[in-house]
Amino acid sequence: MSTAENLPALEVRRLSGSLGAEVRGLSLSKAVPEDADRLRELLAEHLVLFFPEQNLTPDEHIAFGRLFGTLESHPNLSTDAERPEFFELHATGGAGAIADEWHSDLTCQTQPSVMAILQMRKCPEVGGDTMWTNQYKAYEELSPPMKAFCEGLSALHDAHAHDKPETMAIHPVVRVHPVTGKRSLFVNEHFTRRIVELSHDESEALLGFLTRWAGNPRFAVRYRWTEGTVAMWDNRCTQHCVLNDFEGERVIQRVTVMGDEPRAAAELPWEPYVKSLSAASRHDRQLKRFLDGRAG
Repeated sequence: MSTAENLPALEVRRLSGSLGAEVRGLSLSKAVPEDADRLRELLAEHLVLFFPEQNLTPDEHIAFGRLFGTLESHPNLSTDAERPEFFELHATGGAGAIADEWHSDLTCQTQPSVMAILQMRKCPEVGGDTMWTNQYKAYEELSPPMKAFCEGLSALHDAHAHDKPETMAIHPVVRVHPVTGKRSLFVNEHFTRRIVELSHDESEALLGFLTRWAGNPRFAVRYRWTEGTVAMWDNRCTQHCVLNDFEGERVIQRVTVMGDEPRAAAELPWEPYVKSLSAASRHDRQLKRFLDGRAG
């Protein structure tokens, strides 16, 4: 009997019309590479997967994450020195550090996060749900002229929200997924600062529209956590946001799979708009520094 025939049957339940599925029938602590292959296929279909009642230890969590690639420490958060690729984040009553803006993880880096695997260690008494949006749909539901325009643009991303504004990268506004070949919108309100090829005012207008559009509820799934649930999602075609409405303590544990450089959906025909980069705008000055450094 082949290894595939020995794998447990999975129960998969869709959670919304746009993305998300809950998966039962697999103990992640005992997952093998063949299980990871099946989960990659499910992830390509549903974009975010949830596994209730897992209760992984930190070492089991790390071992599961390594089935999907190289794990790296989160550059903007403190980590356990014994397990630099693993971090635990506490928040209480909306007062702690919490990702309450729409974002895809670490787009401020040249090679942003491919995938995140998160476990809810402790749920708040009330609230604290997480939402994800499908960025394939965000791109697909733009008008044809807007699609064509955005495909020719790139954007500056930085880690200013984490007090590290010097960490910057430029990525295409529309990227192609390296596995599915599908196009997705790739700007977000947390990390994206400036459309490179536009003037400051033009950038503000377009980026404001795109970041609002990316969080459209029609593209979303909202998940109510239970303790011990593990979620994994594809950062290349989703965004997520925590609802900062909770009471009590919220504790998460996470590992991050890194190492994917976004590929543009089309040729970028325009040069950076440098006419006004000496202006007072912080984002303009950042873009100038980045371009000067790249030229050097």
